[in-house]
Amino acid sequence: MLGKLLLWISAIIFMSYGLVCLFSPAVPADYAGLTINSGDAFAEMGAMYGGLQTGFGIFCLLGALRKDLYRPALMAIVLLVGGLALARLYSTLTGTESVGTYTHGAMVFELLTALLAAVALRLSPR
Repeated sequence: MLGKLLLWISAIIFMSYGLVCLFSPAVPADYAGLTINSGDAFAEMGAMYGGLQTGFGIFCLLGALRKDLYRPALMAIVLLVGGLALARLYSTLTGTESVGTYTHGAMVFELLTALLAAVALRLSPR
């Protein structure tokens, strides 16, 4: 039950945010305090925040709907979202500038989501 709920919530969050970022790459850039200075930067923001997150959300949705993708989707959350969280934490601790609400909020979301996915994966039958 925990795993299915987490996959549905992740699907909604990642697809929604991904589609917003795909059609308006300035949204994630503004949140993170980044500046889009070229066409390459615009494409990169659209691809990494828009395309990748939308695709990941679709995979979470498939994991919620298809039994054969349930465990792989939970594992993807553990590895990908957990990797984001650990990299964000490392960068926060080793960076020279302080971080704001965006980074703290993203880190809490990522850590909690990865942890819940790990618990759901551990509890799910193989």
